[in-house]
Amino acid sequence: MWHALLALLLVPLLLIIHEILSTKTSNLPPSPSKLPIIGHLHQISSPIAHRAFYALSQKHGPIMHLQLGLLRTVVITSSELAQEILKTQDAVFASRPLFFLTNKLFYGNLDIAFTPYGEYWKQARKICILHLLNSRRVQSFGDIREDEVARLIGEVSAKSSMGPVNLSKILNSLTNNMISRVAVGRRVTGGDNLNKMIIEFSQLFESPWIQMTEYFPYIGAALNKINGMNARIGRLVRDWDVLLDQVIEDHKNKSGGGGDNDNKVDLVDILLSLYKDQDVSHSLSMEQIKAIIMDMFVAGTDTSFVLLEWTMSELIKNPRVMKVVQTEIREAVGAAKPNVGESDMAKLSYLKAVVKEGLRMHPPGPILIPHESLKDVTVQGYHIPAKTRIIINAWAIGRDPKYWEAPEEFRPERFLEGSLDFKGNDFQFIPFSAGRRICPGMFFAVSEVELALANLLYKFDWKLPEGVGLMEDLNMDEAPGLTVKRKYNLHLMATPYQ
Repeated sequence: MWHALLALLLVPLLLIIHEILSTKTSNLPPSPSKLPIIGHLHQISSPIAHRAFYALSQKHGPIMHLQLGLLRTVVITSSELAQEILKTQDAVFASRPLFFLTNKLFYGNLDIAFTPYGEYWKQARKICILHLLNSRRVQSFGDIREDEVARLIGEVSAKSSMGPVNLSKILNSLTNNMISRVAVGRRVTGGDNLNKMIIEFSQLFESPWIQMTEYFPYIGAALNKINGMNARIGRLVRDWDVLLDQVIEDHKNKSGGGGDNDNKVDLVDILLSLYKDQDVSHSLSMEQIKAIIMDMFVAGTDTSFVLLEWTMSELIKNPRVMKVVQTEIREAVGAAKPNVGESDMAKLSYLKAVVKEGLRMHPPGPILIPHESLKDVTVQGYHIPAKTRIIINAWAIGRDPKYWEAPEEFRPERFLEGSLDFKGNDFQFIPFSAGRRICPGMFFAVSEVELALANLLYKFDWKLPEGVGLMEDLNMDEAPGLTVKRKYNLHLMATPYQ
């Protein structure tokens, strides 16, 4: 306890010293007025970070310097600047900050998404791209996608006759089960510890105590000893460790995949085979395997769920688009098939445009995972010191009227002409980032979303429950978080299509 009290007493002195030192750097990007100690935290007027940063950028420009507690931060809200960070000077900005929470959860940052740039990250990303999430591997999971989507349709069918369907809850279950089967070979059940741990992950990321620890590490470290956060994180780490140890042991004791996957190979099987390979085993430990699998759950569940939830919301608000995409699916697939299959997807160009428009308007992570400068660098004439945290507002860039006509309108047609895509080459559209740190799981996520959405629109007609109001009036409020979900669950009436 006395360590915590001493830290709290020393904090004001350290903050004053930091304030003096940080003000000596000249030629930083434009910045709003700040207060002692807290810096610009009072300027973040909304708990929805991407909207708060966007509002500030309207006053201070597309590149801003913000002092968030002790964090020197630069916020980017333009396509040109994003290209300079993620492409032109990608090597300088390829690292990540050391996050308190991810360092604890991922065995000292042994994952891929949050790990600082270095030899380990290069090795782990190479494994991910070559062995875990390459296009052939993503295609090999097609039958799992079809099976889980068929279960989704069955659940909606069973509940549709009983009144409004809580589509948010059902879609969340779909994405949890999909990534769980692909990663560890089994589904997630309602009372399963795995399901509880996935929820706890999200809640910890959104905790104000964790944010406090990022902004004021000394205060946060002291408070976390007495507010229960350290104990809570420790329990989650132990729970994951026990579960993954059991998963790995089960996989060692069988010849192929298993569980709910009919003996198909899953990601744990692949990682264990690489671990046994003498060419790579020296750089792939059991803790690294566990951190990578945890990464898949953290990145893989919310991304697909959030995109599905928001895209369905936009379709409800835009009946014209709903009618066009349903007509395309039903005409292309025909009436004889029970479900839309993977083989049908190539015929559904408008559906793919709908998903892209959903990504533009509602990128699952509207603020890209922060980068960190590896050395002092100049960006458009401004000095960016080493170890500056770089925040890229993908949401704001995707709604920039400089590149998007009527950016607040849901218009999938904008993606039907030309080659505009989310693969990291078009910097006005970077829902999965770009450059070295582009999301390696983007094709897996989009494949899942396209198939699920196609079947939901093929099998059912959708509308708001009676008494809620016009479809155009659907509440679209956002909830704060690492990924931005709807504030309120999406409840809809589903009528089986005859």
